[in-house]
Amino acid sequence: MSNLNDKIAVVTGATGGIGFQVAKRLGKDGYTVILNGIEDEEGAKRIAELKAEGITAEYYSFDVTNESAVTSNINKIGEKYGKIDVLVNNAGGLGGRSRFEDMTTEFYRFVMALNLDSTFFASRAAIPYLKKSDNASIINYTSIAGWNAGGPGAGVYGTSKAGVHALTRALAKDLAEYGIRVNAVSPGTIDTPFHKEIKSSKPEVFASWKNNILLGRLGQPEEVASVVSFLASENASFMTAETIQITGGQGLGI
Repeated sequence: MSNLNDKIAVVTGATGGIGFQVAKRLGKDGYTVILNGIEDEEGAKRIAELKAEGITAEYYSFDVTNESAVTSNINKIGEKYGKIDVLVNNAGGLGGRSRFEDMTTEFYRFVMALNLDSTFFASRAAIPYLKKSDNASIINYTSIAGWNAGGPGAGVYGTSKAGVHALTRALAKDLAEYGIRVNAVSPGTIDTPFHKEIKSSKPEVFASWKNNILLGRLGQPEEVASVVSFLASENASFMTAETIQITGGQGLGI
């Protein structure tokens, strides 16, 4: 078992994009970081990258939509380290696009599982270990789509992320008595592989997105990671049940 003075952070969906930058930032903040993913080759590469920067990191392979896999792996992590200080429920995704009229129940359930169920499964499993930390917090990811319901075909994604927003506040109410803080970040359009399909197929549409952002550019994964770092830190010790928009002023008009 590790020294209980070590800070332990678990980041789901951390083999690329925002999740990896969050893991790297928390590693630089002094946490032992546990990366989760389902692409084991990428996971191994990412761990090597972090270790090369002097960060203590481990990779756990499991699907966040699989209840038993989430529970058993979070338990393994908690038992190994004796506690969990920070859980970052980063895993999630669009899952594809579908209008409601044509949407299959399978697709609906998949997107809800990927974004909402995964946050519930991981949070529930981590709570006993978060209780053992002196500065415990859960950080969830909603999205600008949780407020504006998303673009065409992304309606169920927006619905799932609105659920994460409500779940964040509900968990904060539930866990306040244990000193466990629960907050969320709500990224706008961040330049990650999440948008690779539209970037390659419709570059002009991708380029036009910045016209709807007050700061005139897309966000970078590191800019989300810095806010997660703040929320995890004692600098945010009196913050809970909050959702921080990281959008560059997206959708406010120019």
